[in-house]
Amino acid sequence: MVDTTFFKNNGPFKLSEIAEICNAELKDASKAEVLVADMATMGKAGDGEICFFYDKKAKAQAAEIKATACVTTEELKDCVPQNVVVLTTANPKLAFLQLNQKFYSEVRNRAEISRTAKIAPSVKIGQNAFIGEHVVIEENVEIGDNCYIEHNAVIGRGCKIGNNCRIGACASIAYTLMGNDCYIYAGARIGQDGFGFMVINGKHERIPQLGRVIIGNDVEIAANTCVDRGALDDTVIGDGCRIDNLVQVAHNDKLGRGCVIVSQTGIAGSCTFGDYVVCGGQSGFADHLHIGSGAQIGAQSGLMRDVEPGAIVMGYPAVPIKEFMRQVACVQKLTKNK
Repeated sequence: MVDTTFFKNNGPFKLSEIAEICNAELKDASKAEVLVADMATMGKAGDGEICFFYDKKAKAQAAEIKATACVTTEELKDCVPQNVVVLTTANPKLAFLQLNQKFYSEVRNRAEISRTAKIAPSVKIGQNAFIGEHVVIEENVEIGDNCYIEHNAVIGRGCKIGNNCRIGACASIAYTLMGNDCYIYAGARIGQDGFGFMVINGKHERIPQLGRVIIGNDVEIAANTCVDRGALDDTVIGDGCRIDNLVQVAHNDKLGRGCVIVSQTGIAGSCTFGDYVVCGGQSGFADHLHIGSGAQIGAQSGLMRDVEPGAIVMGYPAVPIKEFMRQVACVQKLTKNK
C-alpha cells in the first residue's frame, strides 16, 4: 500500500472506470460497480486492491494473487485465480502507468509566494505559482504560469522559465532559458561555468564562459546533476530529454530530442548528440564527439570516437556490441585454458 503521508490517493475507482483508464476489457461485466481503493504488487495486494501481472516467469506467483482485481494479458488471464476479477489489455505495463497517474498525486502546497522568498522587483511571475521558503529570484527573471519553485532554490538574473515547470529544493538556475513542462530536481546546478582554463605563465587562467543553457520543453534533469553553460555557443538540451542523477553535461554540449542519460555519465565539452540517444550509467565521452540519432551506449563505456546513427556500442574503448561480445568470449576462453 502506498503511504498517503507523501502521496494523495484519489480513489476509490469502479472497475468500469479502471477498465476505461487502462484501455482494458473487464472480463465479467457484472463486476463493473466493484470498487478498488488502492493498487499494490502481486504479492501484497489484498481485498479492495488491484495488481498487475505481465511476466510469464511469475505464473506461480500469479496463482497466489489475493487482490480484488488483476490487470493482465489475454494470454495470461487463465493463470489468475477464479475469485479475482480479471481485466485484460495488450500492454499491462502501460496500464499500470495510466492507473498510477490517476490513482496518486503528490501532496503539494497551494499556490502562494512565501514571505521569506527574496524576489527582485523586476521579476515577472505567472498565475498560480508556488514560491517556497527562502527562494531567491534575481533581477529580470520571467516565470510562467503554474510553476512550482521549492524551498531554497536560486534563480539567477535574466533567466526565463516556461509554464508548468518545477524547480526542486536547493536547485540553482543561472544563464538559462527553459521551455514548458520541465522538472529540475533538487540540488541540480544549471548554467554554472564550463570547465575551461588556459595555462598562461605557469598558471591556469579561467576562460570566461559567455554562453547560455537552452532547455526545451518536457525536460527532466534529476538530482545533483550539473549542466554547464557554453563558452561562446550555448549548451542545448532538446525537447523530451531525461537526464538522471549525478550526470555532468559540459559546456557547448548539444543533446537532441528525447535523449536518455543515465546516472554518473560524463559528457565532455562540445559533444553533439542526435535524437533519442541512450547512454547507460557511468558512460564517458571525450570532447567534440558526434553521437548519431538512436545510438545506444552501454553502461561504463568509454567513447573516444564518433558513433553512427542507430549503432549499439559498449566497452572501453567502445566498440560495436557484437565485437564487444566477441572480445569477452575470447578473454573467457583464454582464461579457461590456463
